[in-house]
Parts: sequence; C-alpha cells; structure tokens
Amino acid sequence: MAAARGTQRAAVLYGALLFSALTLAAEPARRSFVSCPMVRDTASVPCWLAEYEGETYFLTLQTDVSSPITPPWLGHRVLVEGEVVDEPRVCGGVVLKPVRLSVLPELDPACNRILPAEERYNLTFEPPRPPGPSKGRLAFDNAGGGRPRPAPAAAPATGVREFVVPYDFDGMVGFSHPRYLRPVLDYAVASKARRVEIVGYRGAALLSNGQVLQENPAIGRRRAEQVAMLLKSTELSSPDVEFTVRWQDAPPVTGNDDYQSRRVVVTIHPR
Repeated sequence: MAAARGTQRAAVLYGALLFSALTLAAEPARRSFVSCPMVRDTASVPCWLAEYEGETYFLTLQTDVSSPITPPWLGHRVLVEGEVVDEPRVCGGVVLKPVRLSVLPELDPACNRILPAEERYNLTFEPPRPPGPSKGRLAFDNAGGGRPRPAPAAAPATGVREFVVPYDFDGMVGFSHPRYLRPVLDYAVASKARRVEIVGYRGAALLSNGQVLQENPAIGRRRAEQVAMLLKSTELSSPDVEFTVRWQDAPPVTGNDDYQSRRVVVTIHPR
C-alpha cells in the first residue's frame, strides 16, 4: 500500500514538472534590460550589439531614419526589450524579434565600445530607401519612412475612431512617428472631426532582473500637449474643432509588451 502511494505521488510530481516544463517552453523568452550598446564594424554596414548577463544580443543595423528600428547611440545606455528567436546569430549576437530600443537621455561616457570588423561577420545590406538626403521629414510627412506615402484608404470616414501612438522610453515625437500621426490627421480631416480627445500616458518597463524602470513623471503631459500642438498646426486649426487633452499613468507593467504602456491615444469624434 505504501509503495503504491509512493508511486502515485511520484507520478503526480512528474506530471506537474512536465506541465511546468511545457508551459515554460511555450512562453517566449523575453529580455528586457539596460546596457551600453556597442557597434561592430563590417565591410558593408555596422551592426549594433549589447551584452546582458554574459550573453551578446544583436540589436539592429546602422541605417538611416527610414528604418523601423532606430539604432542606439554611443555615449548613452539603451533600454532593450525583445524576444529571443531561434534564428542564426547576427554579428555574433542572439537575435531578438521583435525588438524595441530606447536610447536613454543621460550621458554615459563608458558606452564607447567599437568592435573591429571580422570577415565572418560581413553582412549583405539593401538600403531601405533610395539614396539621397532624407529632407528633414516632419511629424506628418511620409508614413512610409522615406518612401512615398500611399493614398488614404477609400473606406468611409464615419464613426468614432481611436488611434494609438507608441513611444520610446521617455521619448517624444521623432522620425518614426509620421506612420502613426498621418492616419490620425487623414481621418480627422476626412470625417470633419468635431472633437479630438488626446490622452498621454506615462509608462514603465519591468526589467528581466525584476527592477521597474519608470518614465519621467511629466512625460504623459508633455506627449499629450505635443500631439495636440502638432494637430492644431494643420487643417484642424479651425475653432470648430474641440480639443480635450489629458494625461495619466498607465496600469502597472507585467514584463509583457511593456512598450504599449508608453503611448498617446487619440480619439476622433466626427460631426
């Protein structure tokens, strides 16, 4: 009898361990950390890497502002948020996909490491846009990041619609934001907006080491007011369009898609 009970307990324990292992295997291997970026030279285009807990991670290639991922900077630490994928290493680093990079504003002179070129790390590289200057794109120019912006969709512009504008950590509007702000303006104009609601959120990031990184306390307000200012400087400057602007902290982060806590939500109310 005792032997049977022991066998039963062992079977239950084995089942629990197996379930736990399968659950962990099914979950993506997320990484969220702050590190000094380092740049590796290659024969084609430099690549950016970062180290965390003894491992090297590939961040992105050094491209221009048309890239969906803005490269980090030497002299500043970077917040890296991504998921490990089962792909060949790039430039010697584990690939994170998707990955989000936020350059932290504080200067850090220790972040100055440049790695020499090695033949085994040579990369093929296709430029994301035709050669030539980027012409200083503005907040509503070129939703395609340097390529001609497609015409607005022909769907009828009716009904209340919500748009989400994401941000880097402690970031404001930058070169990547036309792809998010242009649709807001297009819909507001096409629907003859009566009211525009803007809510700016202050977010945070739960790092892999358990530390919570909080954004600047005033960042939600600054984001909301900046988006309102940009929209008011367009065809929406009419006094017939009512703007309501507010800000708040996002809900507590969980370590899963924390970048979504850093945002502005714009709601368009048509006439």
